[in-house]
Amino acid sequence: MPANISAYFISDAHLGAGYLRNPREAERRVVAFLDSIKGDATHLFLLGDILDYWFEYHDVVPKGYTRFFGKLAQLSDSGVKIVWLAGNHDIWLFGYFHDELGIEVRDGSLCLSLAGKTFFLNHGDTVGFRPLKFRFIQSFFRNKICQKLFSAIHPRWTVRFALAWSRRNRESHSEKEVNPHDNPLVDFAKEYLASHPEISYFIFGHLHSLGATRIEADGASAEVVILGEWIHRCSFAHFNGQELSLHTFSYKSDRSPQ
Repeated sequence: MPANISAYFISDAHLGAGYLRNPREAERRVVAFLDSIKGDATHLFLLGDILDYWFEYHDVVPKGYTRFFGKLAQLSDSGVKIVWLAGNHDIWLFGYFHDELGIEVRDGSLCLSLAGKTFFLNHGDTVGFRPLKFRFIQSFFRNKICQKLFSAIHPRWTVRFALAWSRRNRESHSEKEVNPHDNPLVDFAKEYLASHPEISYFIFGHLHSLGATRIEADGASAEVVILGEWIHRCSFAHFNGQELSLHTFSYKSDRSPQ
C-alpha cells in the first residue's frame, strides 16, 4: 500500500427515498462531497444503504442517480479505489457497478489493511444482535430463488412497492439517536476483538448515529466508529494514514427547491 493513504467512509445516504424532502438535492449533496475529495482520496468506502432501493435486471438498471454514478465513475477512472458494501436497502448490487463503474462490491464484512492499520468494515445489518423478524427478512432477500422470482415482476410494481415499504418503515421507526458507546455493534466488536486483536478500527453504518468509542478485550484495543447518515447530518470518516477522524460535510445550495 502507498504511504499517502487518504481513505473516506460514508453510509446511509438513502438516495431516491420517497421520504426525502428534495431527492435531487440530496443527490447533489453527496456529489458535492465526492467532488470535494477527488484531488485527495486514494480510497472511498461506501458502507451500505447509499441507495434506498436498487435492483438491477440482466439488461436493465433503474433510472436516476445520473450525477452520482457519473461522479463515482470519474473517481474510479482517476485511480481512486472504491468499495461498496451492500446494506439492507441496497442488497441487490450485482454486476453493474463493477462492470460499468469499476467498483468492488461486497456483501457482508470486509477486513483490510491500510497503512499498517487493520479495518473491519460492515454496514451493520449482518453482525451483532438482530431481531428474528429482521433476520428472516434478510435471508428472504438474499435467497437466490426469491431474487429470481422478484426479477420476473415488472419494475413498475417492484419499485413502487419497495419505496412505499421503505417510507412506512421510516415513519414507524422514529429517527432517534443510538448511543454510539453502548449498542449491539459495540458488543459485537468487543467479542470479535477478543479473537482478532489485530483490528484497529471497526466501522459501521446502519444505526444513523454518529460517534466513536474505544473498546478493549483481552489486552487488545480498537476504536468502534458509527458513521451517521446523509439524510440530515452529512457525516463521514477520514483516515489519513495515521489516524481516523469524524467530520460533517457543509453543503449550501444556490438552487431553489424543485
